[in-house]
Amino acid sequence: MLYFAYGSNLHHFQMKRRCKDSVFLKKINLKDFRLTFRSKYRAADIEPKRNSIVPGGLFEISKSDEKKLDIYEDFPILYKKYYFFYYGKKVMTYTMTKKTPFRFPTERYLNVIKRGYKDCKLNLDFLNKALSR
Repeated sequence: MLYFAYGSNLHHFQMKRRCKDSVFLKKINLKDFRLTFRSKYRAADIEPKRNSIVPGGLFEISKSDEKKLDIYEDFPILYKKYYFFYYGKKVMTYTMTKKTPFRFPTERYLNVIKRGYKDCKLNLDFLNKALSR
């Protein structure tokens, strides 16, 4: 199955440790969404926003990888699944169930995401814009 990562799972080493079968395919943009950070965990989330994009990584994952991600993302309590189509193929990602106000992420977590942006060759401007709220 296809999975879209936009937060700490962009970090290739961490993603491989978490999901042993995962294969990074390429970077893609999720249209009409924007990146933000929220909840007591100060974690990454996406929310609908017209004419905005969230850059991320497209991964191929197995059913057992999905189960591991469900546990890590605290599905269905903290995150719920969101599906979209990319060139006719169904892609799964996670979005928070409660849309709490913006909370700046911890430095440690942010560094993992920055490393992931490097791994996936994403433009850091999008991350910086999300942090400048």
